[in-house]
Amino acid sequence: MTAPRTLQLALVGIGMRGGISRHAHRPDHPTAPAAVVAAADPAPHAAERLAEWFPEGAPALHASHKELIAEHPDLDAVLITTPDHTHEDLAVDFLEAGIAVFLEKPMAITTAGADRVLATAERTGTRLYIGHNMRHMPVVREMRRLVQEGVIGDVKAVWCRHFVGEGGDFYFKDWHADRTKTTGLLLQKGAHDLDVIHWLAGGYTREVSAVGGLTLYGDLPRAAPGERDGELMGDWWKPKENWPPTSLTGLNPVVDVEDISMLVGRLDNGVHVSYQQCHYTPDYWRNYTVIGTHGRLENFGDTGGEAEIRVWNARRSGYRADADLVVPIGVSEGGHGGADPALIDEFLGFVRDGGTTDTSPVAAREAVAVGVAATESLRDGSRPVRIAPVPEGLAGYFEGGQDKS
Repeated sequence: MTAPRTLQLALVGIGMRGGISRHAHRPDHPTAPAAVVAAADPAPHAAERLAEWFPEGAPALHASHKELIAEHPDLDAVLITTPDHTHEDLAVDFLEAGIAVFLEKPMAITTAGADRVLATAERTGTRLYIGHNMRHMPVVREMRRLVQEGVIGDVKAVWCRHFVGEGGDFYFKDWHADRTKTTGLLLQKGAHDLDVIHWLAGGYTREVSAVGGLTLYGDLPRAAPGERDGELMGDWWKPKENWPPTSLTGLNPVVDVEDISMLVGRLDNGVHVSYQQCHYTPDYWRNYTVIGTHGRLENFGDTGGEAEIRVWNARRSGYRADADLVVPIGVSEGGHGGADPALIDEFLGFVRDGGTTDTSPVAAREAVAVGVAATESLRDGSRPVRIAPVPEGLAGYFEGGQDKS
């Protein structure tokens, strides 16, 4: 029996999210070997971090992605884990080079940018995969299973409350706080939840309006420009010390994104949705409520070992904690409740064999489009904004597994 070929991978972006590459580097895997053989990042800390991540031998490091492409013509795929505003151009360059792309979410910071990535992937026939890892989180997958099995009837509404308890440290001390690099946190942070809302509801948002503001972090002390160049979140994050949020110092020199925001929307299938996000709560988790014609379900906690899904679908009542069905969520190894290794497994299988995946480039674009439209709305007096769909032919290409034959 012939041994399977080892996929040749590259990593672009050696920041916090770049650590996901360690799940992809498995040269000794018996049936699906892959190796990270090259990387690109101009930051001075890049070589040191690569050595930590790959102690058995760091991949070749390049100062730019274009240099990487030129010197590694036989790459099978690249993982792009750079800041959001760079995603579009990087993805286009690798797609044009015929190198399959894993693109961290959000796929772009504008709807036009996301559409450009989709169009490039379709035109070149190069495989595109978006890193919406929450589609692999056990709590989300279990909620979707219950919905699809009809335990609450036909879905009519999906609500999400996102309590971002570490928001000040995670999103207001670096580039995330600068709208030129994110558009806003309804897009940057909300892309995960908006994608999950769409997945649970079985449709895409076509009209949205929103409110929000910079209500706490706008007046706190900021770092000097360049003061933390080369640092990562782990260098300043001190969860037990940084409380209350008003005590934080050293925020990004530019802070012009909202720290609280709320949107309401209507999907193309008639489902109504809402999403609320706050970056200074004492707790950090997300709560989904799905309401159907025969009941509702809700998650309590969102990671394995502490989370469960409760379903009320048997009778009317006042408040009662004793749900009609309780589904505990088990513990899974790996980041984001086991979602990160599962995400990489799916991506590598897609690179090797093609086919359809649980993640969706079209759905990723739709999440971007909602985040962009909602941000436009909240900055323009909550004006309702319409969202155009992906053209039918282009959507069909991706939904069919990106097969040009």
